[in-house]
Amino acid sequence: MVLLDLADRALQIALVNGAQYCDVRGEVFETKGFLLENGEIEHFTSVKDAGLGIRVLVNGSWGFYSISNPKTIEDVKTGISDAIKFATYSASLKKQKVVLADAPSFTETVHFKVETKPSIDEMTKIAFDCDKLIRDKKHIHKSSISMHLDEFSKYYTNSDGTKLHQIYDDTIISLSATAHDGISETVSTTEGGRGGMELLVGKNDVLKIATGISEKAEQLIKAKPAKEEKTTVVMNPDFVALLTHEILGHPSEADRVLGKEMAWAGGAWWSGKLGSQVGSTELNVIDDPTIPTSLGWYKYDDEGVAASKKSLIEDGVLKTHMQSRETASLFNTEPNSAMRATNYSFMPLVRMACTCITPGDWNPEEMIRDVKNGYLICDMKVPSIDMMRFNWSISCQYAYKIQNGELKDLMRDVIVMGTAPEFFNSIDARGKDFKVRPITNCGKGDPMQIMRMGNGGPHIRGNAIVKSVEG
Repeated sequence: MVLLDLADRALQIALVNGAQYCDVRGEVFETKGFLLENGEIEHFTSVKDAGLGIRVLVNGSWGFYSISNPKTIEDVKTGISDAIKFATYSASLKKQKVVLADAPSFTETVHFKVETKPSIDEMTKIAFDCDKLIRDKKHIHKSSISMHLDEFSKYYTNSDGTKLHQIYDDTIISLSATAHDGISETVSTTEGGRGGMELLVGKNDVLKIATGISEKAEQLIKAKPAKEEKTTVVMNPDFVALLTHEILGHPSEADRVLGKEMAWAGGAWWSGKLGSQVGSTELNVIDDPTIPTSLGWYKYDDEGVAASKKSLIEDGVLKTHMQSRETASLFNTEPNSAMRATNYSFMPLVRMACTCITPGDWNPEEMIRDVKNGYLICDMKVPSIDMMRFNWSISCQYAYKIQNGELKDLMRDVIVMGTAPEFFNSIDARGKDFKVRPITNCGKGDPMQIMRMGNGGPHIRGNAIVKSVEG
């Protein structure tokens, strides 16, 4: 409560000292977790952090100040004054002034649903059980499991009258199995989301998942490499999640479209193409922060804008981008809840929340039976994308050769390649299935901000170049 009170007081101090607009984020973050490798705990982690991030707008220019663990208002006064001075000086040099699009004000406290908050004992038990299942296979050389419970309390207030408090937990486990017999092959996965232990049991039983990645890693050391060919690909939802993230999500962030944020993930090849056909009629893409349990689930973004589902692409036509209040004014549109920061110590950026390709009307099995020659591409691995999100290359964890509608040989070390417009226009089928996958390490900005989100979709089918690293 002290931090919330300081946030409210900091807001008033900024306005009295010349800020035309101000918002303040007061955040408390606590994480508890560990790393388990080959049946032994490598380390435990317990960290708590709290602080204020104060953003001021003066004469059309931003200033920002953050502070960890402030105790009194005296701790923040000088920083607010400096932020206003820097913004004033910056405004004297800028030709284009920041203008914020209008947004309604809200007052609300939101507690996100957690059915079972895990204890550290419960977390270690499930990790050891997973480790045992992974190492049960003969050729498993290494098992690695990291697990953590993260607790967030995020307060937001601005000079437009908004006061919001969002409280949520993230429960996340990452599993990795490495098999070795002449060659080494690794299969890994990240599970969990916004919620508690209920995300790792029942339908999403992490023990079955641990067994599955161990079996697949062992199978891959006997698998074949793929010869290079341009062919039909059916991609499973886990692979589609990364593909959607890289070549649909990032280029839909308005600051990238404008060329204002090029660090790490570049710009957007479809800049200026709103209303244009950018893919086949089977390409339908949303960004939706209202999907429960996704790591991109929130009620309000870090500008206090109410979360809303965005239709980015409809029947292949580029409809909209993800917008902040600042970028929305430049596009003459409304902000759509896309501003987020890693924590209080960073300025928020335009970020995807849960970007997905929407389901279609095919059964995945029918999509495969309809393919004479091609590949079933399974599970995300490593992306390599050019600065404009045009040329892309993404490796998968494994693939299956498809011949005359049947799954044949298991393939290893497979890379899928293409260009964005050619691949988008080749999509001719989407599955009825739909899955959202947790993304925990998306980087953007300078200084770098690591953000969590969801991405996903159904099985999709299109054309791309397939090859193995040694193929």
